[in-house]
Amino acid sequence: MSRFQAPSNEDRDDVFSEEETRLEKPIAPQAEPRELKLVYRNIIVLLYYHMAGIYGLYLGLTAAKWATVISAFITYCISGIGVTAGSHRLWSHKSYKATKPLQLFLMLCQSVSNQHSVAYWVMVHRLHHKYSDTDADPHNATRGFFYSHMGWLMVRKHPEIEKRGKLLDLSDIYGNPYLKFQDTHYYWFLPLISFLLPTIIPMYFWGESCSVAWNVNMCRYVMNLNAIFLVNSVAHIWGYKPYDKNIAPSQNLSVSVLSLGEGFHNYHHVFPWDYKCDELSSFRTNPTTVFIELCAKLGLAYDLRSASDDLIEGRAKRTGDGSYLTLKKSR
Repeated sequence: MSRFQAPSNEDRDDVFSEEETRLEKPIAPQAEPRELKLVYRNIIVLLYYHMAGIYGLYLGLTAAKWATVISAFITYCISGIGVTAGSHRLWSHKSYKATKPLQLFLMLCQSVSNQHSVAYWVMVHRLHHKYSDTDADPHNATRGFFYSHMGWLMVRKHPEIEKRGKLLDLSDIYGNPYLKFQDTHYYWFLPLISFLLPTIIPMYFWGESCSVAWNVNMCRYVMNLNAIFLVNSVAHIWGYKPYDKNIAPSQNLSVSVLSLGEGFHNYHHVFPWDYKCDELSSFRTNPTTVFIELCAKLGLAYDLRSASDDLIEGRAKRTGDGSYLTLKKSR
């Protein structure tokens, strides 16, 4: 398929099945009043993660060896690429294709992130795009900043999420042997890759203490988590909307820098099948795009899909907030 051609229905992730079309489509913004049922186990786990992460930041500034800090930064980048280039752009949106070696590499990188299995991540994200900012959106930003950032993980899912999630077609995910293995064994495989190995490596290779190695890695993990959470919260509340002023997702440069290129959210929700997730990619604001293009040059990635200039400009003129003109002048 041409790089500048929109995908056909068979390649899209946002096409509704016959069963889904029978259900009434929720209209954003939507957040019906309901009693939120707390999941205390998740609250305790998230609280521990963040307390350990804060302590790890302190240790990183005062006690950790430079090799440990550098290792944590590299792990942050590896984990981030696993989510952005893997879970998100490759498997959620099928915006490009990857050879088996690249798929295996991205699955392992995504495992470092420990953001559940790719299968679960894709299910949540496809629901988010189909029903954005409604009660069928797992992290519905209509319910406020904290809910969309991490509060949604602390409460029972809305019944609409359960109902519509069962109708999603995830056959492409479960048909992938690497992703099937990860989903089947995530309960031990992800903690091994994300927590145990990044702790053991500094201890074994340069004699870091267990406490420092563990907590500095927890700091890295919490930063990875919150970088992606910012896309769900901040990028649905603050920013400009060059391509569609009628939706909540917005362009947010700070979020893009922290999340390795995922903060140009207004563009992404208008053109979710674009492998770049933005129009003006650079290494500083979108290293994930640079990574995918490097993989393409090495023959590991192919069929990169992207919106044409005419398509982008036409949509901006029809539904944008006018900021596209400023963006275009800055090119």
